[in-house]
Amino acid sequence: MINCILLDDEAKALKMLEKKIKKNHPDINILATFQEPEKAVEAIRQLKPNLVFLDIAMPNMSGFDVLSQFDEPEFEVIFVTAYDAYAIQAIKHSAIGYIVKPIDDEALNEAVIKAKKNISMKVARENNKALLDLLNQKSNTLSIPTQEGYTFIKIDDLVRLEGAEGYTKIICKDGQEFLSSYNLGKFVDLLENRHFFHAHRSHIINLKFVTRYLNEGYIELMNKHTIPLSKNKRKDFLSLMNQQ
Repeated sequence: MINCILLDDEAKALKMLEKKIKKNHPDINILATFQEPEKAVEAIRQLKPNLVFLDIAMPNMSGFDVLSQFDEPEFEVIFVTAYDAYAIQAIKHSAIGYIVKPIDDEALNEAVIKAKKNISMKVARENNKALLDLLNQKSNTLSIPTQEGYTFIKIDDLVRLEGAEGYTKIICKDGQEFLSSYNLGKFVDLLENRHFFHAHRSHIINLKFVTRYLNEGYIELMNKHTIPLSKNKRKDFLSLMNQQ
C-alpha cells in the first residue's frame, strides 16, 4: 500500500484528482488532501507519505517551493500543472512524474506507474535533489517562481530586486517587472558571487548597472532608480565598484 498526500489550491481540481486516484488506483491510500501549502508541508513532515501530488502554480508557495522546504525529501512526487512549458524539462531530466490539467486517466496512470517504480527503487531523494539543483543551478538563467508558475530570466538582464512583505519584485533592464513568491533572502543565496550586491535589507542590485553613488547614501542605477545603501555596507560597496 502506498500512502499519499494531495495538494492543490483549487478545490474542484483537488476533488477530481482524489476521485480518479480512488477509482483507478485502489492500492494508493490517500492520507489527506490540502489546499494550503503550509498545512501540507506540516502534514508531510508528520505523516511521512510515500507519494505526494503537488500542484505547481499556487499563491504564496509553488509546488517547487513546497519541495524545497525539505532538506532531503524522500517522498516520491508527481507534479500537477495547468501549464506544460515552464520547468517541464527540468522535471523530465530529474525522472520525476508530472501530469497536465485537465487530468487524463492515461496520463495519470503513466505517472503513477513511474512513481511506483521510483518508490520501489528508493530513488526519490536523488531525483528530488536533481530537480532542485536544476531549478536553482548557478547558470546564466535564473528561474523565478511566480503566482503563474516559473519565469526564466537571463541573470545579466536583472537590474535590481526589491523585497516586500515576503515577496520579491524583480526589475529587468528592458523595464519588465516580475513578482516572485521567494523572499529576498532566497535571492541573496542564488545570486551569491555574481556581481550582485545586497545594498540594503530590502534591496539587491546588479553592480553592472550602477551609474553613481550619491553622498546622501543612495546608489543610482541606469534606469534612474535610486536605491538606499546601508551605512555599514558603504565601504564594501565602494571597494567592489573600484574592482569593476
